[in-house]
Amino acid sequence: MGKLNIFLAASEVVPFAKSGGLADVTGALPKALRAMGHDVRVVMPRYYIVDKEKYALKRLEGSLGVPMGNLGEAWADVYEGVLPGSDVPVYFIEHEGFFGRKGLYEEDGFSFIDNDTRFIFFSRAVMQLAKKLRFRPDVIHANDWHTAAIPVMLNTHYAYDPDFAYTGSLLSIHNLQHQGKFYKGAMDALGVGWSHFNAHELEEYDGVNLLKGGIVHADVISTVSQKYAQEIRSHEFGWGLEGLLNINSYKLHGILNGVDYEEWSPSVDPFIAQQYDLGDMGGKAVCKAQLQQTFNLPQRSDIPLIGLVGRLVEQKGIELLAHAIWRLLEMDIQIVILGAGEKWAEHYFSDIAGKHSDKFGCYIGYRNDLAHQIEAGSDLFLMPSLFEPCGLNQIYSLRYGTLPIVRATGGLDDTIENYWNDQTHGTGFKFYDATSDALVGTLHWALDVWHNDKEGFERLQRNAMEKRYDWEGAAREYDALYRRVIQGRRGQQGVDE
Repeated sequence: MGKLNIFLAASEVVPFAKSGGLADVTGALPKALRAMGHDVRVVMPRYYIVDKEKYALKRLEGSLGVPMGNLGEAWADVYEGVLPGSDVPVYFIEHEGFFGRKGLYEEDGFSFIDNDTRFIFFSRAVMQLAKKLRFRPDVIHANDWHTAAIPVMLNTHYAYDPDFAYTGSLLSIHNLQHQGKFYKGAMDALGVGWSHFNAHELEEYDGVNLLKGGIVHADVISTVSQKYAQEIRSHEFGWGLEGLLNINSYKLHGILNGVDYEEWSPSVDPFIAQQYDLGDMGGKAVCKAQLQQTFNLPQRSDIPLIGLVGRLVEQKGIELLAHAIWRLLEMDIQIVILGAGEKWAEHYFSDIAGKHSDKFGCYIGYRNDLAHQIEAGSDLFLMPSLFEPCGLNQIYSLRYGTLPIVRATGGLDDTIENYWNDQTHGTGFKFYDATSDALVGTLHWALDVWHNDKEGFERLQRNAMEKRYDWEGAAREYDALYRRVIQGRRGQQGVDE
């Protein structure tokens, strides 16, 4: 097997639409696969926010018929573009009724009530588009619950379709917490037959669980870190599907996300006050002073500056930080936060910033330039997540010589090596218990090293900046999984290589 035909389906792709790390993966992995010589094509919805003119999208001739089970046939337009900086085709499924909205999955904090129909439609449209393009995928790579119906459809409605005779499926789980649970009437739209509404496939508590069906029917399942692949088989992290995942553990694999070092590297970063790298770290002090100025903090080089960039939600450990913050503010440190999320957290941290403007800065929302500046200007970077399938900010922090303080879970545990007092090992500081005491204690430890062991801290920075987690390596691992899928499918069909 040489070049592979890969159809990658996702609900969001950078730079077109993003709500989380899923979009980063689906915007970067196809480029790395294309560099390996594969024919990889991406499919996503054409949301209201995707500007046709900006991305020079061209409409394909003819409309796309999409069977929707008992609901009849729906029709869509298809637009074609490319991933910026590459020749990877991206196809956009346009349906004004389903995707002509401001939000991807919700608006004003409320999920769209027809999300089941929207993404069942999208999943079926992916299959129909392959037929329209006369593109016969070796593998369809589905991502999260939004496209988890594709492996189900491949094994049922399209099982005897010659266009998919040897097509296998890989389902990537980026966050198991979100599973696509809906009223059982979603079976009418799925169109795979009510016989599949059973406890072994799609049924859960008399409703439909799309991710569950995808896990059962996918040829191979991947997660975005090795540790997360282990964790989701436990009660603590399995969100009710741990039993199913243990049954299917033989096809479960973890592949750590890569990052784009052309964007996230202090040696080329256009957003920071002064570029720097291992050979000359002088620019980091300039970036720290700029960051303090941006948040109206006293410009002091003699105290550690701690950064946090992320969603202010329970998963990210924001409640741990809320309980710990008053003890942290007793220390001689500065803290800056960039993020948005739960309203109580936004108001809580904004209020603290108003009362302790000499130590604490807060920006509610997201700014890409400010995210870069926090990575470059901070001495330490805080990620106290309750669970973290992969995480990217800790990897960015390594490259910027900003030492991560993380809870040892998921990708955080896989990517950060705990500091050893011999000064030769480590890239950051880890704690294990999901408690504010553990967070505070670990920060005390990191501050002690910063103040009293400058040589050790600088050695940690060198270790961190030398680490690389690029997409080239991740793509090779996905390539191996794709070939495993294909070999399994062809073995079932009795087809020789």
